[in-house]
Amino acid sequence: MGQFNLDELLKELAEPHPDAPREPGDAVASRPVEPPPVFVRNNPADTPRPPDPSGRGLGDTVPAAPAAAQPDAGRIRPTDALAPLYSPDLAQRGPLLDLGQVLLKNDVIKPDQLANAVRVMKQTPGKRLVSTLLEMGVDEHALQQGVAEVARLPFERVDFTADNAVDAKAFKRLGADYCKANLVLPLRREGARMVVGTTRPEDVFLLDEVRRKLGVLSIRHVLVAATDVRGVIETSTEEQPDNQEYDVNEILADVDEDDVEVVKEEKGDDNFAEEAESSPVVRYVNHIIQTAVKEGASDIHIEPGEKKLKVRFRIDGVLFEMMNPPWKMQAALTSRIKIMANLDIAERRLPQDGRIRATVLGRKLDLRVSTLPSAHGEKVVMRILDNRSIQVSLDQLGFEQDTLTIWKNQIDQPHGIILVTGPTGSGKTTTLYASLRQMDTQRLNVSTVEDPVEYNLAGITQTQTHERIGMTFATALKALLRQDPDVIMVGEIRDMDTATIAIQAALTGHLVLSTLHTNDAPGSVTRLINIGIEPFLIGAALNAVLAQRLVRRICEGCKEQIPVKPEMVDFLTMHGIAADALPHGKGCSKCRETGYTGRLGLYEMLVLDDFLRDAVARNPNVTEFRRICSERGMVTLREDGFKKVKGGFTTVEEVLRVTESTI
Repeated sequence: MGQFNLDELLKELAEPHPDAPREPGDAVASRPVEPPPVFVRNNPADTPRPPDPSGRGLGDTVPAAPAAAQPDAGRIRPTDALAPLYSPDLAQRGPLLDLGQVLLKNDVIKPDQLANAVRVMKQTPGKRLVSTLLEMGVDEHALQQGVAEVARLPFERVDFTADNAVDAKAFKRLGADYCKANLVLPLRREGARMVVGTTRPEDVFLLDEVRRKLGVLSIRHVLVAATDVRGVIETSTEEQPDNQEYDVNEILADVDEDDVEVVKEEKGDDNFAEEAESSPVVRYVNHIIQTAVKEGASDIHIEPGEKKLKVRFRIDGVLFEMMNPPWKMQAALTSRIKIMANLDIAERRLPQDGRIRATVLGRKLDLRVSTLPSAHGEKVVMRILDNRSIQVSLDQLGFEQDTLTIWKNQIDQPHGIILVTGPTGSGKTTTLYASLRQMDTQRLNVSTVEDPVEYNLAGITQTQTHERIGMTFATALKALLRQDPDVIMVGEIRDMDTATIAIQAALTGHLVLSTLHTNDAPGSVTRLINIGIEPFLIGAALNAVLAQRLVRRICEGCKEQIPVKPEMVDFLTMHGIAADALPHGKGCSKCRETGYTGRLGLYEMLVLDDFLRDAVARNPNVTEFRRICSERGMVTLREDGFKKVKGGFTTVEEVLRVTESTI
């Protein structure tokens, strides 16, 4: 064993550094200190003997204790652990901020909104200002930014569509259920620290629990929005590739078992009912629905052929063949879907309509089911109604800035009719819902009449028509006019009665929004005249018409520039595009090799001024009226489409595909 000079070690530990600060009045430290005698403990000759029982050694002089030496500044001491702590002075903290005043300063809310929220909080004990403002429709990101400013914490927006939105390893360690229950996200690592986002600045104990779960030394706290947290969790859940075997039986949580038992009692169809309830059939139907939701499909088509059964999904407006189940499963698959939609599985000769409420990948969805007898069996089409697909603002729909400004001004008008036209699947409902969500539902009484009610809107009274019992659009409109409405949305103007009541409502001080199935904006005026409305009434009541189409957006993952073909140069020059190359999607796995992902709108806005109102009163034909509108500055669908091409959002082929009928 090695020898150690303990006195030398103790001396080095106790000796202060010459430059170290001294306590005031420390006279001992200012005098030169004589070094004490050094004893080598391992040499018995140099080590003084302790006193023995006879008293020898008691008279020996004990050397005085050495004076306190100056410590070495480079030596680590136990108290150094407290050095990183920082306590700001009260003067440096600044005055305490009030959340309401901060939101007013940042133009997030208006004074009347703050007063209304305070009044609601007084009447509801325990209610917080943030939750009250969220229920009033205040933008959550802007609200959270104000909360972060008050709490002196950084605020971050999380792009949940990005691959690196969170630290994947840490997120997996915490688990999606834990993050969803506590609204917390491990965003990224910064050295030894983990950046963690929560929705509340006072989540101190939650951060401590997250730190223990992740096993990190320290955490940097940032504020995030709850919608971003839920978006990340939903996206991560959708992207789990191998979880179908575990959660497929839980996908359709709202299917009632009693309905299945009742159907089994039907005579003559016991085999179909038993097959429909067998595990392979149930799992396959669930697999179809789950895959459609993952792919972002809007419709599911199950089409029987003579010797083939195919399943197609409508994605971005185009049908793609996705699956080919065994043909012998056709009757069992149809029966299973009928059971889920509470339809009659014994009736295979008549069309049937139903609805399925399901929970798919943690998202609550409605599926509208339609069956139609065909030569080789029943064809089934399911329309997927996802509330998340309409949670978009007008700014995200693809409006040009001028058109967007005009449209926002039109929906703020106190009275008149505003029409949205276009074929089925052109995004009319999304535009109308986004417009209704733009309105101040706290001050306005907004009501809708729809067939059917596809999506639920908070703060808006929605009524569904029932033709069989006489609850038509006209009947519902008459009833709504006695409900003191400010804004009325009519799902569609189909007949003269509905059009007449809508015109009268607009002329008596109500704002009416509705849809028509016409190819362009000027054609809607001619359609109303053909329905039977007098031209002078149309000219007096109609404020604006918006025609729209949806085109596919170029995939950003495989976008590339390709040279313009020689035969297209003159055509593009005529439409204001003078370019040698245009963007095009090459095709990748992200866009299913199509070169497109997502859609955006093309818009044709017609605003009636006094000149056009006089023209409508003269009952012009559609060709003449379209020419007059163009001369008055109306931008047509094709012109707006080529603006999107010039901006690099879509392709010439897409614009020509959706605007062919408008020429």
